[in-house]
Amino acid sequence: MAKKKRNKKTAKGANKSAQYRVRNWAAYNDSLVERGSLTVWISEDVIEGWKPIPEGPRQRGGQMEYSDRAIEWFLTLKVVFKLPYRQTEGFGRSLMELLGANVAIPDYSTLCKRSADLTVKLPPSQMQNAKHIVVDSTGLKVYGEGEWKVRQHGYTKRRTWRKLHLSVDEATQSIEAVVLTEASVDDAEAGRQLLDETQGPIQQVSGDGSYDKRKFYEACEQREVEQITVPPRRDAKIWQHGNSSKPPLPRDQNLRRIRQVGRKRWKEEVGYHRRSLAETAVFRFKVIFGNTLSSRTLARQIVEARIKCAALNRMTQLGMPDSYRVV
Repeated sequence: MAKKKRNKKTAKGANKSAQYRVRNWAAYNDSLVERGSLTVWISEDVIEGWKPIPEGPRQRGGQMEYSDRAIEWFLTLKVVFKLPYRQTEGFGRSLMELLGANVAIPDYSTLCKRSADLTVKLPPSQMQNAKHIVVDSTGLKVYGEGEWKVRQHGYTKRRTWRKLHLSVDEATQSIEAVVLTEASVDDAEAGRQLLDETQGPIQQVSGDGSYDKRKFYEACEQREVEQITVPPRRDAKIWQHGNSSKPPLPRDQNLRRIRQVGRKRWKEEVGYHRRSLAETAVFRFKVIFGNTLSSRTLARQIVEARIKCAALNRMTQLGMPDSYRVV
């Protein structure tokens, strides 16, 4: 009898779980199909700028034969279609032959070497007004044993991870800034770099409790952020006395309001739930590109992460689902 009651209670609770439906399913379905189109990932500008533009007098030694944009295009094909370097070379060669483009193709060794010092810029933001930025981080495995093996038999080899820090526009869900660090770097320190890289005015910044540190609040103050939505720790203390002649600190204002109405009510007032869109961006990143990095050096891993984020932004611009909650 007890078992039947538990099953009945579980089924009853499952019916109360939130359900969502997509309004623009036809348009969103077309955008998903378009992600596999080669015309999305190649343009005439890439072929026109295939060779680098010489800057200054010719230097001694060998000269670069391929522009940074050409190398970035190859690396984009590599991460989007999940190809090794050699297959990326062959894939790019066949595409140029089909397009009838008379250009030289870099070999896999050149792609690997040039990826160490490549500068990758994220697509510019479509928002002109002040943005609401949500920040979060996640782990990406470089090499090591799988989760199932560790869970069943424990560790036998060293595992190496990197931390991917993202700054996401709450309105458009596009990635505004990306920072890849070693696992020892805390979120607040990387958050400062995210704010420095984020372009345009910022109205609000939302993050979890790991960003509740002075250096992150100071970075927000330098960027003239109007509202900082970071929940203080449970044992948080006021940083600046209320009788001080200085302007009140945003963190102290949040803490005083939490003491007045409670943490749950405060989160509803400031729209803290929108911070989960950063977790959504992390989920999309891992579903599309996986939770591992194929590069072995930190410099190449940074370039790999930025190229993946730039490709994810391109997919976001193609179309996103417009969901609503079913009552």
